[in-house]
Amino acid sequence: MDRDVSDPRGVAVSAHATGARTAGSRQGVTLLGSTGSIGINTLDVLAKHPERYRVVALTANTQVDRLYEQCQRFRPQRAVMLDSDAAGRLAEKLRLAGVPTEVSAGNQALADVAASPEAQIVVAAIVGAAGLLPTLAAVRAGKRVLIANKEPLVMSGGIFIEEARKSGAQILPVDSEHNAIFQCMPNGFVAGGSRPEVRRVLLTCSGGPFRTWPADRLVAATPEQACAHPNWVMGRKISVDSATLMNKGLELIEACWLFGLEPEKVEVVVHPQSVIHSLVDYTDGSVLAQLGNPDMRTPIAHALAWPERIESGVRSLDLLEIAHLDFGAPDTVRFPCLRLAYEAAHAGGTAPTVLNAANEIAVQAFLDHEIAFTEIAQIIEATLDRSGTCSADLLSTILAEDEKARRLARELVHAHGQARQASARSTGGGA
Repeated sequence: MDRDVSDPRGVAVSAHATGARTAGSRQGVTLLGSTGSIGINTLDVLAKHPERYRVVALTANTQVDRLYEQCQRFRPQRAVMLDSDAAGRLAEKLRLAGVPTEVSAGNQALADVAASPEAQIVVAAIVGAAGLLPTLAAVRAGKRVLIANKEPLVMSGGIFIEEARKSGAQILPVDSEHNAIFQCMPNGFVAGGSRPEVRRVLLTCSGGPFRTWPADRLVAATPEQACAHPNWVMGRKISVDSATLMNKGLELIEACWLFGLEPEKVEVVVHPQSVIHSLVDYTDGSVLAQLGNPDMRTPIAHALAWPERIESGVRSLDLLEIAHLDFGAPDTVRFPCLRLAYEAAHAGGTAPTVLNAANEIAVQAFLDHEIAFTEIAQIIEATLDRSGTCSADLLSTILAEDEKARRLARELVHAHGQARQASARSTGGGA
């Protein structure tokens, strides 16, 4: 039987669900998406506390060399690659190096390591909808699940919250904004709960690399410019989401599920310095904020050790060096993705699933130079307009609507490409 540990927020919680350590034990950690920016930062924090954590499993999509290096250093029991050819190459490299890590491939293998009894903590950092099923497997297995990817809650937040209630899993946010809100929430708060004393939450937003660009310049923005975030080092997909403000749109939908809020109680505030990571506004007029340098190791360390705190490697915040903090309202005319996310949140059902699917397709098309930056929002809006909204109570329905939306978004990307070619020919710019 799991012993009960004292929760400083006043709630008795299971040691299994919280990931609390027993004396002399090390917690097993499975890292879903270890080769991305979140995964690399998580391993950096784990490496600082070898007496406290052991790496059970690492997973990646196709980055063989990086996962090989991670396996050499951390010696996990298992490594999983989504791509089977990549898994074969990894297995051979590890065999030649004498590293005994077991290698497997595919979605089922991802779900298996996510639910493995060897790990008490699962860090969900797989980008996009690909992270939905393994993250859900971890929740159903009653893990402490550190959610760094927004898409599972955006696509199927109701299912995730209900499964966590059934299994006793603990969902802790790693996104800097949601982690900040969690730190500012009242005693006894659990993910999915609703607290009447919370009037609203304020999600801060850097504004991205195009914050000061005029609207007529955005059409010519390149993937390289979109990925040059002023404050954070992130992967290409999330960097583009930050540039369009869709990242903040996905975060507001996620916040509704995590904190039991209606969309109108989640307010986005542009804060270019990225020092205040988010705020909670209470009915008595108090506003609590979490501040820190823009470094993902802070929320990772907080979620790993909660309710304790551990060294993260992040330097202390110097307010005198910062000198001032600026705030402003987001521009949903220049950046319509945020408006589309609010509309999807209000519509509910499978609308957020469609929003997310269309965004993934459109962002990849932009990164592949198939569409312009401003066409990302156009494709998302057209996909939403042409897709019906139905109940999101069943995972099968969500997955089916996700696939339909992706097919429609791909068709729209193709149509935009054809229109661009026709326009170029008519103006003498084409063959």
